[in-house]
Amino acid sequence: QVKLVESGGGLVQAGGSLRLSCTASRRPFEGYSMGWFRQAPGKEREFVAAIRSSDSKTMYADSVKARFDISTDNAQLTVTLQMNSLKTEDTGDYYCAAGWMGRAFQPVAWGQGTQVTVSS
Repeated sequence: QVKLVESGGGLVQAGGSLRLSCTASRRPFEGYSMGWFRQAPGKEREFVAAIRSSDSKTMYADSVKARFDISTDNAQLTVTLQMNSLKTEDTGDYYCAAGWMGRAFQPVAWGQGTQVTVSS
């Protein structure tokens, strides 16, 4: 079972930036993708962004396009989410996931989560 460990959450003012990282203990499986979901208090978990290991294709939720950037390192075991122009509605617990990317990103493994709080 692959282990995913997130880091980089914290408190930031609206308009600021944060960078989240997630490192996998090993390559999850052939053709895997890695991505991020978030869950705001009282709301369902929602997709944020994903990147496919085979071709670095990316996918973003409409709410974060042009503000967030997902990337991976050469070994493709660490995925980074650069979050810019943060809004209060970006507040939530952010979860790293490994899974499949087709028309959507289907997670099969999760990290423990890291908290992001954006203050007004």
